[in-house]
Amino acid sequence: MQVKNTKKMSFVTTKVKKEFTSGQLTSYSGLSVISDFIKHIGIYDSLNEWFPTVRHNASLFSTAQVLSSIVLSNLCGVHRMSRMENFTHDPLVSRLPGLPKNIDEDTIRGHLSLMGERGAGHLHASLLKFNSAEASRCGLSQITLDCDSTGLTTYGNRQGAEAGYNPHKKGAKGYHPLLCFLSESKLLLNSWFRPGSAYTSNGILDFMNETLSALPEAIKRVFFRADSGFFNGDLFDLLEKGGHSYLVKVKLKNLKDLLQKQSWEKVDAKTATCKFTHRCGNWQKGRAFYGVRILKEYVQKEFFGEMELIPVYDYFCYCSNLKGLDAIKIHRLYGERSESENWIEQAKNGLCAGRTITRDFWVNDILWQLSQLAYNISIMIRYVTDFWAWRQEHTTFRRWFICIPGKVVKSARRITVKMPKEYYWKQKWRDFEQQLACKIAV
Repeated sequence: MQVKNTKKMSFVTTKVKKEFTSGQLTSYSGLSVISDFIKHIGIYDSLNEWFPTVRHNASLFSTAQVLSSIVLSNLCGVHRMSRMENFTHDPLVSRLPGLPKNIDEDTIRGHLSLMGERGAGHLHASLLKFNSAEASRCGLSQITLDCDSTGLTTYGNRQGAEAGYNPHKKGAKGYHPLLCFLSESKLLLNSWFRPGSAYTSNGILDFMNETLSALPEAIKRVFFRADSGFFNGDLFDLLEKGGHSYLVKVKLKNLKDLLQKQSWEKVDAKTATCKFTHRCGNWQKGRAFYGVRILKEYVQKEFFGEMELIPVYDYFCYCSNLKGLDAIKIHRLYGERSESENWIEQAKNGLCAGRTITRDFWVNDILWQLSQLAYNISIMIRYVTDFWAWRQEHTTFRRWFICIPGKVVKSARRITVKMPKEYYWKQKWRDFEQQLACKIAV
């Protein structure tokens, strides 16, 4: 028996007329100054140098142009291949120098597929060299490297997508990239795109050898910091051999009994610390361990008919070769690496890292690398302009300084972008443009 819905719905339309009559409207009024900065730091020229393309009748666009458009689309929050096609049709984007005009999705996929494994490796080596050169600009002889990994969930049949580390969707297939940040500037120095089944520290020795070898000669010493997934004796040997220091969290699975046997020194009413030397299974020598015990709560338990309050503790343990620091300072120093978690989220959510996924593993690798390049460009732009902009996440920066609606007006010799007269952040945008222009002019 069918039951008819007799409830009437009222819908009042606003008296606003809609017409598709305005021409040359853009959603990215702030992109032109961003593109000028990218050109200034040599990204466009570098891509043309790294991937020279011999033009022929079947190729209207160069590989460098395709890669440049993907980087810009990541900065603008475009995270689908089909939407990149619409992005390049934007009246302003299509007029930016060095970018393809009205490129279609099949052409983008075709260029990336032709690059393959060899192209992905060449891009990785080139970006590592570029990132290391930027690291030298910090002017430091000692730097902090925060190493971490992250899970990317995929759907459907994807090459290299395997079940493994995925804290958000247990058992789901995906990828498991490895990342290394320069803590002092937030730059992403190095990154490996890996299958989802890879353990956190898989390949860490080769990864760190590659990263350390690429560092400029001005950087003499490295402080390595990572979570318990990187607790690896061979890694410690590598860092110690190079004269570097490290601070790595230790899993409590096999050390909790050892911690409970230690003599704890009380710091305050809730906190106690300890320090001891321990040699794990295949290690050649013992290393310093720092323990921190924090009172979590008291629980009631019955003993021989009487109720007693039993303390429950949270334990933290770290392995480090740092000198002159007690367990509390070690604990606080490790806590500072939590910032790297925010940087990863910025790259994934703000710069579309790992959100544009195809069936081809090496195409996904290339897209991941380009999103990391976009992340570094965003960091560099905000760093050289204003401390206020430096503190913002890229999503906020993009919304206020890039994705501004406007009208593109073309005259005989120049292009003018007319932005909203009553734009709320107009003065901050003017300051941002002026600061960036001054930097470009230097």
